[in-house]
Amino acid sequence: MPAHGRPTLARRLAGSAWTLLWLCVLGACLLWAWQHPATQRARFTWELARSPAPETLPVPVQGVEAGRIADTWGAPRDSDRSHEGLDIFAPRGTPVTSTTRGIVTAVRDRGLGGRQVWVRGPGNESHYYAHLDHWAPGLAAGDMVEAGTVLGTVGNTGNARTTPPHLHYGIYGPGGASNPLPRLLATAPPPSPP
Repeated sequence: MPAHGRPTLARRLAGSAWTLLWLCVLGACLLWAWQHPATQRARFTWELARSPAPETLPVPVQGVEAGRIADTWGAPRDSDRSHEGLDIFAPRGTPVTSTTRGIVTAVRDRGLGGRQVWVRGPGNESHYYAHLDHWAPGLAAGDMVEAGTVLGTVGNTGNARTTPPHLHYGIYGPGGASNPLPRLLATAPPPSPP
């Protein structure tokens, strides 16, 4: 070290090289951790949070065309409430699929919806699938799903016990409930000519 107390150029370069080496090692460790299977759910959640809500959605009941769904959104219900979703009628046991990629936040049997599945999707929207007859085998909260993943089957559980089997499908975003039908129709192919 020179007499005036400043490190030599060689020592400064060596210190910078060690700092750079440690930063590279730290960056490699972070990259490895981010790509490790144990962090897959965190990455998936991060991607969902950054993705906008989809403008179009497939019909969540296999074999049902969007144009055949009656718009039951907002219809009056008992106790001064309105219908916050769509009722999609189909035979009991028809597969119900996720309309979007997301994380299953609840698989439960309670309340008006009976057997139900909640999926948190892009745009911080929760997709609600209710009145299911059965859940998909092994489906659990925390599961990551893609659009088209089978969540369960059409039924009439909860307050739908006296109605024909159907799926109640609802979407709840940061601003509250929204009508799914326009997004289902946006995906539907144009009608065939007569």
